[in-house]
Amino acid sequence: MELEFNAPEPSWIETGGVTAVVRLDDLSKAHALTEALLHGGIRCIELTLTNRHAIAVISELAESYSDKVLIGAGTVLDPESARAAILAGAQFIVTPTLKPATIALCQRYRIPIICGALTPTELLTAWECGANWVKLFPASIGGPRYLREVLAPLPQLRIIPTGGVSLENAGEFIKAGAVAVAVGGNLVRAQLVAQGAWQAITETANAFVSAVAGARGQRARS
Repeated sequence: MELEFNAPEPSWIETGGVTAVVRLDDLSKAHALTEALLHGGIRCIELTLTNRHAIAVISELAESYSDKVLIGAGTVLDPESARAAILAGAQFIVTPTLKPATIALCQRYRIPIICGALTPTELLTAWECGANWVKLFPASIGGPRYLREVLAPLPQLRIIPTGGVSLENAGEFIKAGAVAVAVGGNLVRAQLVAQGAWQAITETANAFVSAVAGARGQRARS
């Protein structure tokens, strides 16, 4: 399923519905990986700062794919790391935990942030601090049911589940109220990247995009 957009903008995070989380020890094939994900309909890619070369690769990808994809920095632990990533070209920031100071830094630079949280208190606090989206992490703990129960009293939250999102449950998270999903190892498998199995990655990306689109259609009809 190929998606069509006019220009890169933060709304792609929701419009596309799927962010690919790249957490790899080796980023030497990042350009080929980006092409494979793009061909599968992915328009948002998050490179985690757990790799010490991530900021340099973010800079390269942001320059090469500025008209095709949003490149973001993930596993951002503090405002200093967020600033470094933004100056390198990151178009969005993702934190694994609640970080009000990092939210404030992103607001200063007018860069969207997906702030990590788990409990209802953390989720609401992240939202009230100004996060554009709240990342439910790890989403595998409570699954779609937990998301649905959190949104019942807090429907204003725009939640993106991460951690444990698979082809089997991606659609269920959307039907439970998620505005999008973020997928790591179930989409960007280190072994497939090492093998250069780009077609397999493209097909998996397409399957995730289709699952989200299908779930959105079902939710709209219900």
